[in-house]
Parts: sequence; C-alpha cells; structure tokens
Amino acid sequence: MARYKELLEQKKELEQQIEEARRAEAAAALEDVRKIVTAFGFSPEDIFGKRRKNPGQAAPAKYRNPGTGDTWSGRGRPPQWMKDNDAERFRIEE
Repeated sequence: MARYKELLEQKKELEQQIEEARRAEAAAALEDVRKIVTAFGFSPEDIFGKRRKNPGQAAPAKYRNPGTGDTWSGRGRPPQWMKDNDAERFRIEE
C-alpha cells in the first residue's frame, strides 16, 4: 500500500511540474507572438479573420419569385423555381 501512496504523490508532483512547464512555454510563445505582431503591424483581423457582423442572421434576399413571393439570398443551392431560368429576371431592385 505504501508504494501506491508514493506513486500518487509522484503523480501529483508531476502534474504540478507539467502545469508549471505549460505556463512557462505559453508565456514564451505569447511573447514571440507579440513581437511578431508588433514587427509586422498585424491587426486582429489579419490574425483571426473578419467576423460576421450578425452571426446567425439570414442574408438579405436578392431574388424573388413573382408568382409565389418566395425569396432567395443568392447563397447556397438555388431554389427549384430558379432552375433553368435567368437569375437577373428574379433580382430584387434595391
């Protein structure tokens, strides 16, 4: 039983060492990133990309079926009513 307790204590010490090493390496990596960002003048958008203004909000309609009033934003798969038709015929005037 003593061996088991010794191993648990070693595990606890190793976990502490791992966390300390992770913190030290993360701090060094963050410092490197900050130096690179400053040196090249990167903006947050350069690094993370541009965020959508309203995530989850549907895109505005660009096309309307005059017969049914159905609309389509122009994104994704075209609806059946646009199949084999000129898209400009259904464009909503802005």
